[in-house]
Amino acid sequence: MDRLRQLLAGLFRRKERPAPGAGDEARLVDSSRLRELEHRIGYRIRNSDIFIRALLHRSYLQRRHHAGTSNERMEFLGDSVLNLIVGEYLYGQYPRAEEGDLTKMRSRLVNRKALAAYARAIGLADFILTSPSASSGPGKGLDTIAADTFEAMIAAIYLDGGFEAARRFVQNRVLSAVRSGAVVTADENYKSMLLEYAQANGLGIPRYTIVQEEGPDHDRTFTVEVTLSNGRRGRGSGKNKKEAEQAAAARVLQQMA
Repeated sequence: MDRLRQLLAGLFRRKERPAPGAGDEARLVDSSRLRELEHRIGYRIRNSDIFIRALLHRSYLQRRHHAGTSNERMEFLGDSVLNLIVGEYLYGQYPRAEEGDLTKMRSRLVNRKALAAYARAIGLADFILTSPSASSGPGKGLDTIAADTFEAMIAAIYLDGGFEAARRFVQNRVLSAVRSGAVVTADENYKSMLLEYAQANGLGIPRYTIVQEEGPDHDRTFTVEVTLSNGRRGRGSGKNKKEAEQAAAARVLQQMA
């Protein structure tokens, strides 16, 4: 890590702009980039070294032949902190739920798919230091890297600002994802539930429309809007049309709850 710090310290002193495809560390440690990262995660960084390590994927170190440490140890710590905070949140949010139900809900909020969704929501991939081959790989590979880095980011906030700072960050990301329908806590078919509601109340069949598609072909994000005949509507996003439709249906049901 000492060698890595020396390198980064030298990059702070450089005034010339790094060549395209090189000097990723320079772009990361630039004060404007750090401020942008702070904005994305909603946290004021004290020790930038901790966050730089959290963003270092092992493929980057292999490419650069660094003797430094990747973010894997921080993933481990972040996973532990995440499970505690989510477990505490669910324990208080669902006072009548049994242990088995709480465990299932927690697993849905902290699995790789959910973590990747949290990472996408804050654009964390924009800051991760990886090798070109890793960053240009298939969508699922990128999701795994982003999910792991999200856990490392939790560890960085915990180490830099303490447990309460980590708790605020996790709860904000989890709550926003649950409320938007991007992540659900139960095995529910929201499209079926919405269809049953609509037909029972004389609203016909819900109409689903794709309103936006973003990202490369191998890593698309779809946004779908569902509309009922009474004018009520909701939007949801997902990595495929089915996910987006479920999220949109969940959004409408939440509005009516």
